[in-house]
Amino acid sequence: MPLALLRRPDPEHLEVQHEGARLRIALRRRPTARRITLRVSAATGEVVITLPSRTAVDTAQRFAASHAGWIAARLARLPERVVFEPGAHLPLRGAPHRVTLRDRRGGAVRVEHDAGGPVISLACEPAHVARRIRDFLAREARRDLAAAVERYAPRLGQRPGRITLRDTRSRWGSCTARGELNFSWRLILAPPMVLDYLVAHEMAHLREMNHSPRFWTLLGELCPNVEAAEAWLKRNGTGLHRYG
Repeated sequence: MPLALLRRPDPEHLEVQHEGARLRIALRRRPTARRITLRVSAATGEVVITLPSRTAVDTAQRFAASHAGWIAARLARLPERVVFEPGAHLPLRGAPHRVTLRDRRGGAVRVEHDAGGPVISLACEPAHVARRIRDFLAREARRDLAAAVERYAPRLGQRPGRITLRDTRSRWGSCTARGELNFSWRLILAPPMVLDYLVAHEMAHLREMNHSPRFWTLLGELCPNVEAAEAWLKRNGTGLHRYG
């Protein structure tokens, strides 16, 4: 009987202890893996152990336990997560904004200023603050993305079929073979030049569905901030995932 039929289903997670703390580790199998690997996502803080097809779970458990100190150290270096709640500071278009709750009755989310600087002001029940902020940021992102598309479309002579917002971890934007553009709503947390660059990048793919020299020449003609925006994303992009 094949080994795969005899083996019990893998657990979704393993747990190990380190200095009194319980560390939770997601377990994944990958047929192409040749050895056990551990990874701590800088974007989400998720710890993942990846196993070859035939590696026993007990072996993975021992491996994770032997690396508990390394896991704890990596988690300790991650930026602190920022919850969408009153008092939080969010970088709307790259500029710090403090979240305030003006009252409990439903009303529009507004960008205002007080003695402490710019604020994102909400009127809703406290339990709804996180959802209202997320919806507000997505609306602002869609508005800025649409405006950037309208700036580039006449210069490119092409426009996308539609624009979709996602919360992707590995890509800030993408262009499908059908000419549809996808973007992370988190771009609204970056300086405007970064969002503008991502739109130019993906719209350039409407003409050049590759990263050939012709693509980079076209992108350079469309957008003057290619190097600055890519440098910003390399330094700061992962940090945008700590919000919310």
